[in-house]
Amino acid sequence: MAPFTLAHLSDPHLPPLPKPRLIELAGKRALGYVNWTRNRHNYHRREVLDALVADIKAQAPDHIAVTGDLVNLAMEAEFAPARAWLDGVGPPDRVTTIPGNHDAYVRVTRHRFGETFAPYLADDDGNTGFPGVRRRGPAALISLSSAVPTPPLMATGTLGHDQLAALERVLDQLAAEDVFRVLLVHHPLKSSAWQKRLTDSAALLALLKRHGVELILHGHDHIHSTMWFAGRNGNIPAIGVPSASALAHGRHPAAAYNLFAIEKDNAGWHCEQIVRSIDHDLQVREIKRARVV
Repeated sequence: MAPFTLAHLSDPHLPPLPKPRLIELAGKRALGYVNWTRNRHNYHRREVLDALVADIKAQAPDHIAVTGDLVNLAMEAEFAPARAWLDGVGPPDRVTTIPGNHDAYVRVTRHRFGETFAPYLADDDGNTGFPGVRRRGPAALISLSSAVPTPPLMATGTLGHDQLAALERVLDQLAAEDVFRVLLVHHPLKSSAWQKRLTDSAALLALLKRHGVELILHGHDHIHSTMWFAGRNGNIPAIGVPSASALAHGRHPAAAYNLFAIEKDNAGWHCEQIVRSIDHDLQVREIKRARVV
């Protein structure tokens, strides 16, 4: 039997940014808009994102996970184009998404992500809350939301007590099933940047040490990243990817995505990671292949 393939991309920060209304440029959005017009629009490019998605489709994965930051300032005019883009990536039964901090950039529109992308969030029972579980082939995709509005210059994430308690119940239930558990969360579980951290990562790491999962996928940092955390039956790989729309800039690499080939053998689970990245000619090529489980 062929391996189950899961593609992971993150942080498309869908360009171009719609022209904001003056009333929308207050508080945190004003700073974000200045940052976009002076800086971010130079390297978040739609042609980059389109080339990456075209390559994903050519690889024909069984499922695609998008771990947040589909929009930039969470303005009302951003959500419909972002939904149209995600519809172009694939149908809700083949694509799963979760929110990032930019999708809940300000309180007034923090609800719009859940409304706009409900079919891509819904779990096996049709619920759109977090945590959610979607069983696809041998995988159980466990969706979390670390997206919360934050003050200017802050990009932290928080899961909260209720979500962590519900996650513990979910992992208890999945322990009885023979599934490859993939945890989807926008923020990395460890960060050197205080203003970008997951504030309750210690509680999540303690929970995972008790229960374990097979793989953690995240975004947020816009870099290639592999970290290892203690799990119930050994270390858990936590893997992040660059922004799916970005040209290489500064310490941030060019847009890339990961493809995971998951299968069960006599020794247990086997998962190979294939990294595919865009080059200066907007061609997507394999740059790395490694076994992670």
